[in-house]
Amino acid sequence: MIISSFLQLLPFRSAARTIHTTAACSEIRKMARLRVVDNSEIGKRAMAEGRPPKCIHVYNKRGVGMIGDKVLVAIKGQKKKGILVGLRQFQKPKVPKFDTNNLVLIDDNGTPLGTRIHVPIPTMLRTILKEKTQAKGADYTKLLAIASRFV
Repeated sequence: MIISSFLQLLPFRSAARTIHTTAACSEIRKMARLRVVDNSEIGKRAMAEGRPPKCIHVYNKRGVGMIGDKVLVAIKGQKKKGILVGLRQFQKPKVPKFDTNNLVLIDDNGTPLGTRIHVPIPTMLRTILKEKTQAKGADYTKLLAIASRFV
């Protein structure tokens, strides 16, 4: 008797509850794992050991990183700054979507720690970084100079 009354209520109750079916979050927020794509010494060691850097802070108002945003990362027990050059998340039209979240490490002045970038970077990054160079005073043009390929 109890089981039959329970079965009568079951379809009605399951219709009231919805199952959360959204995909996993692939945005750059705090604790997001990143991939260093330049040839800086600290970046090469961290990626070789299988301990990629993690995002600590995103320097924008939303708290979600987009292409060209500056982030603070924890890498090998140190805090370093970096520029996001490729993301997995959904992008605006005509902006390429990458397989990994790519990062280029920089110092406080905006100069990159490495001398070469191994992956292609989006062409629209040129306009974004040139605007930030003029507005912030940091020199991001060196980051564009060491990139060998643009998409």
